[in-house]
Amino acid sequence: MPRLSRRALLAAGTALALAGTARAARPYVTPRPITVANQPLPFPSRPFSETLWGQRVSDPYLWMEAEDAQWRACTASQAAYAEAVLSHIPGRDSLAAAIAENSNALTLVAGLQTGGRLIFTERRPPEAQTTRLYVRDGQNGADRLLLDPMRFSTQSSHAALDWWQASPAGTHLVFGISQGGSEHSVLRLMEVESGQIAPLALTRTDDANPSWLPDGAGFFYTRNQDVPIDDPRYEENSSAWLHLLNGGEDRRLLGPGLASGIALNPIDSPTLIATPGSDLIIAQINEGVRSEIALYLTRLPALLAGTPDWQPICTQADQVTDFAVRGDEIFLLTHKHASHYRVVKLTAAAPHFAEAQEVVPTGRPVIRAIMAAKNGLYLIDRDAGLAGLRHLGDDGKLTALALPFPGALDPDLAFSIPTQEGLWFPLEGWVRPCVFCHAGADGQITETGLAPQPDIDVSAYTTETLLAPARDGVRVPLSLLYRKGLTRDGSATLLMEAYGAYGIALDPAFMGRWLPFLDQGAVFAVAHVRGGGELGEDWHLAGMKAEKYHSWQDAEDCALHLIDQGYCGHRTLGVVGGSAGGITVGRLLTERPELAAVAISMVGVSDPLRAEFSPNGPPNIPEFGSVKTERGFHDLFAMDAYQHVHDGVDYPAVLLTTGLHDPRVSPWEATKMAARLQAATASKNPILLRVEDDGGHGFGATRAQRDAETADIMAFTLWRTGHPGFQPG
Repeated sequence: MPRLSRRALLAAGTALALAGTARAARPYVTPRPITVANQPLPFPSRPFSETLWGQRVSDPYLWMEAEDAQWRACTASQAAYAEAVLSHIPGRDSLAAAIAENSNALTLVAGLQTGGRLIFTERRPPEAQTTRLYVRDGQNGADRLLLDPMRFSTQSSHAALDWWQASPAGTHLVFGISQGGSEHSVLRLMEVESGQIAPLALTRTDDANPSWLPDGAGFFYTRNQDVPIDDPRYEENSSAWLHLLNGGEDRRLLGPGLASGIALNPIDSPTLIATPGSDLIIAQINEGVRSEIALYLTRLPALLAGTPDWQPICTQADQVTDFAVRGDEIFLLTHKHASHYRVVKLTAAAPHFAEAQEVVPTGRPVIRAIMAAKNGLYLIDRDAGLAGLRHLGDDGKLTALALPFPGALDPDLAFSIPTQEGLWFPLEGWVRPCVFCHAGADGQITETGLAPQPDIDVSAYTTETLLAPARDGVRVPLSLLYRKGLTRDGSATLLMEAYGAYGIALDPAFMGRWLPFLDQGAVFAVAHVRGGGELGEDWHLAGMKAEKYHSWQDAEDCALHLIDQGYCGHRTLGVVGGSAGGITVGRLLTERPELAAVAISMVGVSDPLRAEFSPNGPPNIPEFGSVKTERGFHDLFAMDAYQHVHDGVDYPAVLLTTGLHDPRVSPWEATKMAARLQAATASKNPILLRVEDDGGHGFGATRAQRDAETADIMAFTLWRTGHPGFQPG
């Protein structure tokens, strides 16, 4: 359940041209109700309880987990009701138009790779609904549309490009396509020059992580076991395979039941990784969602001959989270004895972690990733919330590179290979659109023009960073975005996002869709709560399992600090969290229901006590724990918002969202939470369930889907925080 992308009210013209100056302080208006003709079918309660580890647990909506015909009927009715209410919010349509205008001005760059002279980019241009794949010959060449995933769409469902990898020479492309945001990829193969797609179509390749052989003769990929996609075991017992272009059956090289000398648990996912310019093959073992990996080494000839001699490099206990190979050199990124991480180096001749030599010690910056190039090793850092980039040369000299502007650098979108010099990477800020850059061998950084700049004037907006005092004395970073000239008298609508899981950080990302929200005099805030990775691994561990309470209590303390500092008031505050951020927002909602006027859970985890029994549940045990152990049960119960909803409480306005094809957080979590809140609340505040029929967790969503969801969230927040322009007459 990785974090969701956060990647904005008036009629025609650009949003900024219509915005005028910052809004003056406004008197609070009590939100007025919206009445629609048809009321939703209520979810029926079916009393059920059980005793787990000596504690009685009530679960009156347990039946929903079967997602049967009655559940589908009630969910459809609730979805129709929510759509009707949201569409009747005054100002929602003009807000949606402004959001769409800004969205359509942006070109999203979602990936880059080189193959020989060719440069492949995954982009969503203004006219497109989903990302497409383009190829050009050299940086100054003309783009050619190589793949539009919409060609695979059906009459009832849109298709999306999940992942892709070009061969080292750029002659072939392996890619994954899924339907309706499901992320259940089908692996396909293309010949790049002709664009011809081979008959190959392999299902169960959701996380294929393909890696081409250095000569491009074939590729490794990972495939799930052969069980139905709704089976709780679907993400267990996966295997790594080899596909050769010259034909023959694919070979299973690493997985359960194979005498490889590598022990695998059911939730372990094995990936085989080849590197251009080297015959070393790395087996990477991921234990569910855990960041720490185990690595093993063999030579390609031995693997192809069926006689690999796997040498252990590191185990999860060595706390390695990233690696890079260059010839026979192996670099490891570890947080062992270093919360901000350090880099060590070893060789294929002595590949064991205990023999590694430290080449970059830990320091103030948090080292996020390492990437090898012909001219050395690049380190991608985070320091005080902003990106840093350093280069480690063959002479051992470590040099900081000057970035074009302060911003964030997403390592997942950066690219380098050991046979070419330099690093390709994106850079963006909260109110600064993304640019794609190249760091050359001479240390100079140039903007490539691969991310065209939108015609959006961002000069009217500003950002601010605060440190909010938590109840235990820890200082929690807060990022704020608003229109210049904000009056801090507590009257502004403020929507605060919080996440806090997996060591994932909420880094700056250009908020183009959200600019019209700021134009209403509203504020957008991001609380960098514990459980995330903003301040290193210790920050992650402080919001994990038994320490999870820090995540939602940090969010509460950040909200109180914003109120104390006059950025908003209790009646003008909204909180939002997505995916695992549903735990943070859900427990804030149930622990402090009076704190905010609005709570929004986007495809959020609401019932972690039961999530383990969904297909994506077992891989998340390393992060949240297991109900099958006493300690795990108590940790999960403490973070379960559904279990902490109480009858007769005045709950605020709540919007829960889900996608019917969500493979990460099962839709029944949102429906159970909606049902329990609707039955329990003593207030007249709306509890709405927004459902995307042709969607999942958000990955692969169309531009129109994202625009509409953003408009609904903004309009709901402005309505329920008393913004005058969003009240019915």
